[in-house]
Amino acid sequence: MNKKIIMLVGDFVEDYEVMVPFQALLSIGCKVHAVCPDKKSGDSVVTAVHDFAGFQTYTESRGHNFTLNATFNEINPDEYDALYICGGRAPEYIRLNEHVLEITRSLFKANKPVAAICHGIQVLTAADVVRGRTLTAYPAIGPDITRAGGTYKLIPVDEAIVDENLVTSPAWPGHPRILQEFYKLLGITITDQNLAALNG
Repeated sequence: MNKKIIMLVGDFVEDYEVMVPFQALLSIGCKVHAVCPDKKSGDSVVTAVHDFAGFQTYTESRGHNFTLNATFNEINPDEYDALYICGGRAPEYIRLNEHVLEITRSLFKANKPVAAICHGIQVLTAADVVRGRTLTAYPAIGPDITRAGGTYKLIPVDEAIVDENLVTSPAWPGHPRILQEFYKLLGITITDQNLAALNG
């Protein structure tokens, strides 16, 4: 289960959408490098908490600080098995970084597993990798998917969609489903035996 994964984040990444998958993937033995443009290992990003409180859109409040464990400028996508793109406010501006787009295109070109949640799909549309694909996202990103040549599907917020090497989910309530499907794409089967091996 020793898969090596790039996790793309930035300031005001959604708190759950980075904390939950980062810790979940580490817990099953994956090596996860969380990186942010213009930051290095040991730096931190500020997270945002998005919640659904009955308004026309989500609410946003400040979350935790999240410490990066790798340096963005040292990332070589050829050395990784998969990509995980977190949501929140960060994707709208990290997609302006050409190396973010190069990393994304490289993983797609190699047909390696890619997971993206909520607003993380903004990175995919900017990288022009959704053409001909069926995926989901936070509903406000639906028009971006359509304009980028993909097929947007509105699904329950706790579900996920798989299309070949890509798995997407609308928001953090979908963590159980997106992670289950991402594990499958990684070729990871969780059993009592391999969990025991991880625990020594």
